[in-house]
Amino acid sequence: MKVSRRSVIAGALAAGAAARPAAAAALSVPGGVSAGDLARDERFWATVAAQFRVSGDFVNLENGYYGIMPEPVRLAYRRNVDHLNEQSSHLLRTSYKPRADQVRDRIAALLGVSRNEIALTRGGTEALQNLISGYRRLRPGDAIMYADLDYHSAQYAMNWLGSRHGAHVARVVIPEPATRQAVLDTYERALREHPRVRLLLLSHLNNRTGLVTPVREIVAMARRRGVDVIVDAAHSWGQLDFTLAGLDADFAAFSLHKWMGVPLGAGFLYIRESRLADIDLLYADETYPASDIRSRVHSGTMNVAPFLTVDAALDFHDTLGAGAKQARLRFLRDRWVHGLRDLGGFDVLTPDEPGMYGALTAFRVRGRTTEAANVALADELMSRHRIFTVARSGMTGGDAVRVTPALFTSAADVDRLVAALREIVRR
Repeated sequence: MKVSRRSVIAGALAAGAAARPAAAAALSVPGGVSAGDLARDERFWATVAAQFRVSGDFVNLENGYYGIMPEPVRLAYRRNVDHLNEQSSHLLRTSYKPRADQVRDRIAALLGVSRNEIALTRGGTEALQNLISGYRRLRPGDAIMYADLDYHSAQYAMNWLGSRHGAHVARVVIPEPATRQAVLDTYERALREHPRVRLLLLSHLNNRTGLVTPVREIVAMARRRGVDVIVDAAHSWGQLDFTLAGLDADFAAFSLHKWMGVPLGAGFLYIRESRLADIDLLYADETYPASDIRSRVHSGTMNVAPFLTVDAALDFHDTLGAGAKQARLRFLRDRWVHGLRDLGGFDVLTPDEPGMYGALTAFRVRGRTTEAANVALADELMSRHRIFTVARSGMTGGDAVRVTPALFTSAADVDRLVAALREIVRR
């Protein structure tokens, strides 16, 4: 299968760079086919895979770090880098700001919000850190809360916020195995036991195990207690099909270079317009007025080529559709997870419950909970089987290995993982 994919990609690339910008338009999604049926159509997804330039040296099942650009996006990015290099300060001082506003309009329309509620950042981490560090409603004696599965850099920022404002830090432990009701009960109990909590960090889809939390219900639960929520949606947008209205969040952080296929170095933050005053200006910034969300971000002179390429990436996303992407990624996840459910001594940390997972899922070989053991397991998958995964830490139950397929992943690729893990666990 891997040789076949290389052949497909080679054939697609042979058409030449001049023809490739039209590749996304040439990708035709069959009409009258449900997302679930399309997800199982390997011939169709081979045509999608042909639009990605991927290494044939290994099976890449570590696509959670950042997402490989499809060829139309990569080529658009190359043109934008060249254009930026040629135009230099002239581009930055003239045409870039209107282009950036168009990007904000496009993002806002997809999420069902206003451009005035979107500010571009260099990634999801910067967006989270700006929202957390700028939160203004804490008083000494208050508390803030996050879970063991939340992103480590966001946890650090929450710790900093607590120490700066004299606020207690409360930590939630997500149960294993998790269910939707168990997650809701865990947050309900934690908020009840910590009545001074004023700010909650909440991952929509966490980067450690891939668990999807019922954000809307938890936001409502927190709001009834006077608790604000910052939602980390860096991994969910483009992997799951949703809008911000569906989450009902006041504050959220997003990445564009993970599941939307934008070049590295792009993300954005969202602040509901009526809540803008509750996030402080970044370093008392005066570039924009306090009534402008862009005053909550100041990244200095940065590489704007990724943002000039957002339209190309969103065109590719729109061609496939969020529903089709979600269905395909879940199909690939289900294929390898269900292929190992009967394997003794093997635990999948993300449940099969509908709505509780996407592509990203972690597993643990029972009894191997240390960082060293899971790094060794990921190394063995790569060295012996040429399958690239990554070890993850931070879960209360112990370390694990994370598996993350992508749109270019085939059913044969995940079948190869199943065979490799069966061999490893038997030994």
